[in-house]
Amino acid sequence: MPGVVPSSEGARTVTAVVLAAAMLHAVWNALAHGMKDKLVAFTLINLAYTGCAAVMVCLTPVPNAAAWPFIAASAVLQVGYQVLLLRSYQLGDFGQMYPVARGASPLLVAVLSVTVLDRSLPPEDVVGVVVISCGLAGLALADGIPGRAQLPALAAALGTGAMIALYTVVDGTGVRQSETVAGYIARMFLCQGPILPLIAWMRRGRSLIDQVRPVYGRGLAGGVLSLLAYGLVVWAQSRGDLATVAALRETSIVVAALIGTLIFRERFGVLRVTAAVTVLAGIAVLELAHG
Repeated sequence: MPGVVPSSEGARTVTAVVLAAAMLHAVWNALAHGMKDKLVAFTLINLAYTGCAAVMVCLTPVPNAAAWPFIAASAVLQVGYQVLLLRSYQLGDFGQMYPVARGASPLLVAVLSVTVLDRSLPPEDVVGVVVISCGLAGLALADGIPGRAQLPALAAALGTGAMIALYTVVDGTGVRQSETVAGYIARMFLCQGPILPLIAWMRRGRSLIDQVRPVYGRGLAGGVLSLLAYGLVVWAQSRGDLATVAALRETSIVVAALIGTLIFRERFGVLRVTAAVTVLAGIAVLELAHG
């Protein structure tokens, strides 16, 4: 299916929506990382998914039959993504694992959208995606190349990036088959939401109830922000090309770097500043291309 080519005004709207989603995404990840027990954090986030999605299902149209295989595939990939992200946060630092996890996906999405989905990507968009990806890689490696002790965390983060690329392509295709963005989002999150809480219950049993009580407000808030952030991204995917949306979405890494500095007291440094400016330059290229 050919990619959607929005008007200049439509492209600017898509850009603004994706950048808003990127900010929300960085915030909910920071909330999750800031909670000491990561399994509890992700359990609460998924409970929020389930509750919100259950309400949305009652208020939104049923997607077309052609979209349901994509909804099922996305739910499986999203669970895999969360398990790997949870593991990377357990093993590594937020300031490095988040950029690695997010930075791996834009180029993978660009390659998949062109090679698998046969969607054209204009040269100026290719330049923008590559520039943004270079900036994201710079943020990921600003603290140096990970050593051997960090390899398990790095492997989990890279696996997370691969899951992001796969579910981005699946959802970007599925939502266009559904003819209802809200209906697609609601059912996808309702399918995935209960799985991680069930896994946590199997591992922790009744003690899980006592463990979630002290932090339930923060965890549920993170889940609502996460659902809203990805809902905005799926809306943008229904109107813009996947590679551009994926690259813009990962500017959340810049926000995450600022959060890491201001909240987690991680050093920003010259390399991080340079990488952040590179990301912004890539956004400017995409804006000029569609202006």
